[in-house]
Amino acid sequence: MTEQNTAAAQDRPELRKAMQEIVDAGFAGVQLRVNDELGEWVGSAGVSELGRTAKPPTDGHFRVGSVTKTFVATVVLRLVDEGRLGLEDLVADHLPELGLDRRITVRMLLQHTSGIFNFTGEFSADGTVEPGVVAGFGKEWVDLQYATFRPEELVRGALAKPARLEPGSAWSYSNTNYVLARLLIEKVTGRSLPQETHRLILGPLGLTGTVLPETREEIPEPHAHGYFGYDDAGQWKVVDTTRFNPSWVSAAGDMISTSRDLHTFFSALNGGKLVSTELLAEMRVPGPTMGYGLGVFVEELEGGGTVLHHNGGFWGWGALMYS
Repeated sequence: MTEQNTAAAQDRPELRKAMQEIVDAGFAGVQLRVNDELGEWVGSAGVSELGRTAKPPTDGHFRVGSVTKTFVATVVLRLVDEGRLGLEDLVADHLPELGLDRRITVRMLLQHTSGIFNFTGEFSADGTVEPGVVAGFGKEWVDLQYATFRPEELVRGALAKPARLEPGSAWSYSNTNYVLARLLIEKVTGRSLPQETHRLILGPLGLTGTVLPETREEIPEPHAHGYFGYDDAGQWKVVDTTRFNPSWVSAAGDMISTSRDLHTFFSALNGGKLVSTELLAEMRVPGPTMGYGLGVFVEELEGGGTVLHHNGGFWGWGALMYS
């Protein structure tokens, strides 16, 4: 970055205004990192903790939710590059103990076209919700905030529900796909997902602020606090969700990171430094019924160009990663 770009990036009133609008909409706090032709800009707005005045740390850790999926998909693609997996492999051949539909491929898991029920619950077109394996809403989730779930437990519970679609027929977002991807990674390598993620991504890129917490409740310092509001028998309550056991979401969204690490990761991925040119191209091909590739949303702009992104969020936390 040149000195000129650094100076230009320091004064971004439009970004400060956008952050303040988010806070004014009801969020406790927000942090933002932008890297563009003007250079790098970081900032925050709101408060780090309710009842205090300090802003969220601009280098703070936060729970990234489903942005985890882009990391998991990258690990799978690295294993494909290593010749240990194929995108058209039948998942049932690697995980026969689960009794999966034998039409489901590795590609379908990463692209959300397996049709498997979402273990966190399914939203219907009429607005109703079919409950999942874990309590995903309101007081029911708060009561299970510190419970431990095994990945196999989440998957088997989802497989006990009717499939949403025929495998490969359409797109249906399902967190179960990425817990299955975790089990697949661990079966093929004989190592844990955290170990493989560190070997293939975190270690080579020096992402020291990124954590796969498994069942650990804590979030590394520095960090802001997350808050979740819900109705409890007609009474509105707000709870601090900074600490909880993330095993209920597993590899579908349990990671903790920083805005700097997410920038480094996504830049390296899109710059061809993590997977082969051929697989990166496959990753960016949107599905037939939804603009979702392999672990990443793909959006074609009207004026030309492509935006790659993934969002993530759960009770008290949200993350957006764009390129």
